[in-house]
Parts: sequence; C-alpha cells; structure tokens
Amino acid sequence: MIAWINLLVLICTAILFLYFYVKSVQPAQLEKRIGEDAYSLCTRYRIIASLLMGVTLISYVLFFYYPLPLPLPVSFPWSWWYSALLALFIAVPGGYLWVRGMRDAGEETLVVRKEHSLYKGIYAKIRHPQATGEITFWWVFAFLLNSPFLVLFSFVWIPIFYVVCLEEEKDLVIRYGDAYRNYRKNTGFLIPKKTHYSE
Repeated sequence: MIAWINLLVLICTAILFLYFYVKSVQPAQLEKRIGEDAYSLCTRYRIIASLLMGVTLISYVLFFYYPLPLPLPVSFPWSWWYSALLALFIAVPGGYLWVRGMRDAGEETLVVRKEHSLYKGIYAKIRHPQATGEITFWWVFAFLLNSPFLVLFSFVWIPIFYVVCLEEEKDLVIRYGDAYRNYRKNTGFLIPKKTHYSE
C-alpha cells in the first residue's frame, strides 16, 4: 500500500512541479495582468517548485524501501558499485552544467527579477544549463538507489523540463524581443553550442 501511495505522490509532485515551475518562468506575461508584483509572485512559484523537487527526492528514496510490486526487478542485476559508477559518469557533466549555471545566474536561479542578464559565462554557449543538469540528476539518484523503475521513471523529467524551457523562452521573447531572438540563434538549447554568443 505504501508503495502505491508513494507512486501517487511521485506522479502528483511531478505534475505540480511542472505547473509551478512554468508559472515561475512567465513573469512578463503575468506583469501584463497584475503589474510589477508579477516578479515576486513568480519567485514564490519557483520556491514552491523547488520544495516539490525536494518531496520528489524523498519519494525516490522511499521507493528504495518500498518498491512497487511490479514484474520489474527491484534492483539491477549487477553490483551496486556499477550503478554508482554510472551515477558518477552522469553526475560529473550534469553537475558541472547545473552548478556552473547556478553560479553564472546568481540570485536569478531562485529570485525572479525584471532585469535578466544571463548572456555571460556558461549562458554564452547554452540557454538552459541548469535544466540540463537537473534532468541528469534524476538518473544519478535512480542509479545510486540501484532502481530500474526509478531509472525508467526519470525519463519523465525530459518533457517536463523541455516544456518549462520553452515557456521561459516565450516569456523572454516578450521581455527582450529581437535581442533574445538573436541570442537564441547563437546558443544551444539544452546542449552547449561550440560557438558562443557575444553581445
């Protein structure tokens, strides 16, 4: 019973995460309706989305203790150390993009501001390094927990973050127009581009 409740929690938190994160990346659209308060409201949405990610991580850990009664192995047929090596192999590039993106974005990672200056550092090559890093870390957790089910479930984060990134870009076009369109042409979406953007 706990396993099925946990699955329901996992699905609900993923859906709610998508909802609140999309809301958090649409301040320009919201500003047209409610004015300058849109930015602080979007910051609240982003904090809620971050808390939901924390709940999802707890749910992943609970799957280790309460696996679903499915015709799927509870763990991989190899030693946990192989799964740990796979997790490390994914964590290094994903973690680099995530941490570098947070460092270069600074406060903008969590606090939504009207002025947005993410065209330097890693953002000169890739528009969504944090999203790429976050996507990969769901597989890191799944492999560390040695769970085939969680590895499969982690694929759900690809369309979730893809939608979030598309919605964020729509909002940035509203805010910055041709300047953002030009930036978008010269940088990678979720994968770094060899050439980089210069203002």
